[in-house]
Amino acid sequence: MSGPEDGLHPDALRVLPPAYGSGSLADLLPSVCAVLGVPGAEDVLGLGARLDGVRKVGVLLVDGLGAYQLPLAAPHAPVLADLAAGGRGHAGTLTAGFPSTTPVSLVTLGAGVPPGAHGILGFTVRRPDGRTLTHISWGDDPDPRQWQPVPTRMETAAAAGVQVTVVSRPAFEGSGLSLAANRGAAYHGAGDGPAVAAGMAAALRSATGPALVYGYHPDLDHFGHEDGVGSPAWREAARGVDDLLDRLVHDLPADAALLVVADHGQLNIPETGRYDMAAIPELSDGVIGVAGEPRVRYLYTADGALDSVLANWRGVFGADARVLSRDEAIAEGWYGTVAPAHANRIGDVVVMCQGRAVSVASGWEPDKAGRLVAYHGSATAAEMTVPLLIIR
Repeated sequence: MSGPEDGLHPDALRVLPPAYGSGSLADLLPSVCAVLGVPGAEDVLGLGARLDGVRKVGVLLVDGLGAYQLPLAAPHAPVLADLAAGGRGHAGTLTAGFPSTTPVSLVTLGAGVPPGAHGILGFTVRRPDGRTLTHISWGDDPDPRQWQPVPTRMETAAAAGVQVTVVSRPAFEGSGLSLAANRGAAYHGAGDGPAVAAGMAAALRSATGPALVYGYHPDLDHFGHEDGVGSPAWREAARGVDDLLDRLVHDLPADAALLVVADHGQLNIPETGRYDMAAIPELSDGVIGVAGEPRVRYLYTADGALDSVLANWRGVFGADARVLSRDEAIAEGWYGTVAPAHANRIGDVVVMCQGRAVSVASGWEPDKAGRLVAYHGSATAAEMTVPLLIIR
């Protein structure tokens, strides 16, 4: 579990708040929709100058490709390295939302609003009935349209006459997370990187008017978790990303642009950075529910136990975590403005791991969650900073 060397500069471990309203994933699709002429959409990112004359936009999200991972991937991904250097357009960055985890980021991108507005507030959250909802394995309970009530940017674009297509794994079609993030789009199943490239290129070519095509590729994140950022398996996955990009860049129609983004970065966690609730009894005192994930833990407390839980967790973790009450986390703006109906999905206590530490919840979640090599979810620059690469 100690993992390979992930090449992170110490600067990558600094805390970086989300840039809602100026440079976050929530601002990307509103800006793209403005370029495509969708009424009411605001070009927050100023994409219009870079996409002048573009009628079709492809947005490729590479899961786990944080901006701080680009230098490590570059020797194995020459096309990606060229794009990251601005060789074929523009290279910049955005922030993820918080927590910096896949379901939160995918819906933040798709809905075009911060997490507090759309309500997907963690990898797992506690439902009103006390059960735990895991957003990546979510079907129709609860109803995705009620649990995430904000219209997606794909819905509003389609209503304005934009041809909207999602190209992603066949298994994700119709899932709760897909509906929360991407409802309103035609769905094209693509089982691997080359199929994603082919599906996105075909949708862009076939569109006869304005088009928005979204593609999703999960492999880099998977091998980061399982084998570690910088491992041989991760490097091979980076080569797969490069192949996808090479195919897609060379198939772009003349009136199209490609935007490459990610949902979060990752960092490897050593054995010494793992705090397990099962091994530290005071971490369970007063706790009646556990959700979130190892980098951002949500704790639900017994009546009257909030202060003691905060004190216990602060005492154990010290500088390895910021331990906040729900009210403190909301007041600091981590989620943007939180709709009242969504607030209780956040734990009574929010544990934001710092540096290279995680909170393992043995007995509360699958054992595998505590045995991964690389993690994400918290607010370090390594996790929060994602690329925005624009290719004409």
